[in-house]
Amino acid sequence: MTATGPGGRNVRRVRVVLADDQMLVRAGFRSILADEDDIEVVGEAANGAEAVALAHDLRPDVVLMDIRMPEVDGLAATERIVADERLSDVRVVILTTFDVDDYVYGALRAGASGFLVKDTEPMELLHAIRVCARGDALISPTVTRRLIAEFAGRARQPEPSPRLNALTEREREVMGLVGAGLTNDEIARRLVLSPATAKTHVSRVMTKLGVRDRAQLVILAYETGMITPGWMS
Repeated sequence: MTATGPGGRNVRRVRVVLADDQMLVRAGFRSILADEDDIEVVGEAANGAEAVALAHDLRPDVVLMDIRMPEVDGLAATERIVADERLSDVRVVILTTFDVDDYVYGALRAGASGFLVKDTEPMELLHAIRVCARGDALISPTVTRRLIAEFAGRARQPEPSPRLNALTEREREVMGLVGAGLTNDEIARRLVLSPATAKTHVSRVMTKLGVRDRAQLVILAYETGMITPGWMS
């Protein structure tokens, strides 16, 4: 669906599914999103199985997915959505109660495009939805960097991958900076590039490596030993 933006332009609405076993939590998120002209809640799920079914039926842009739900939890639901090629355009944003959660690293590995704590500020929630809907990932906030670094440190031993051989030296450098949680603008400043050039490099890296989004690129950077937790500290 579309909404009318500034100057009478048609703006495509971001279609969102809310997945949480608590009705009051869903109502709270729905209330926040209802005030936005460019975001539309198209469905609600009380467990992971319902979230997967709605993803198939409605093809939303974003699923806000609670981790802990009955029957099928958010992690399993995320894995099912990401594994289905028909849902390649559906992005999952994980919702957690705590900003350090044993499930989150696994969720990012499974293909979630980012995560938020449930008491996040409304503006951050809206930003996350819009960022993920356009195919990026919510990797820049400090809490995300800290969590990924912590759980990557617990992950299995790094395994160099022949996939990285396809990258140029510049692309390897860019991948390392993405892995450290830098945004395109931050990468551009660090490498003295234009933001557009930095974005192009990131897109090429993701295409060459066959990863879904920046979150997957971050995980791959850690798992292949390209970077290690705290390497930019």
